[in-house]
Amino acid sequence: QVQLVESGGGLVQAGGSLRVSCSASGRTFSRYTMGWFRQAPGNEREFVAAISWSGGSPYDADSVKGRFTISRDNAKNTVYLQMNSLKPEDTAVYYCAASVYSYSRRRDEYDYWGQGTQVTVSS
Repeated sequence: QVQLVESGGGLVQAGGSLRVSCSASGRTFSRYTMGWFRQAPGNEREFVAAISWSGGSPYDADSVKGRFTISRDNAKNTVYLQMNSLKPEDTAVYYCAASVYSYSRRRDEYDYWGQGTQVTVSS
C-alpha cells in the first residue's frame, strides 16, 4: 500500500513557475507508475503527466506539453511536477496518484491518491 502527500501548491502570476511535490510512504514506491492529475471547479479530474517506475518514458497531456515536466526520485520516494509558463487555465487542485500499470492516463487505473494541493494562477 502507498500513501501519498502533495505539497508545494500556491498562488503564482501567469507566466510564472511552480513545483509541486508528492511524497510517498511504503517500501514499494519504486514499483509504481506515478501520475499527476488536476481538477478545476466544475470540471472532471484530468490527466496531466505520468512517469514509469524507472523514471523513463515520461508522458504528458497536450495541454501542458512543453511547459510541465514530471520527474521522480525513488531514493526519496518523491515525484515532482515542474510547471513553467503557467496560465490561468492551469488553476486547479493537483493530485498525485500511483498505478500498477506501466502506462496509464486513466483515472480508474490509479489505485492510490493524495489529498491534492491547490495551484492558483492569476492573470
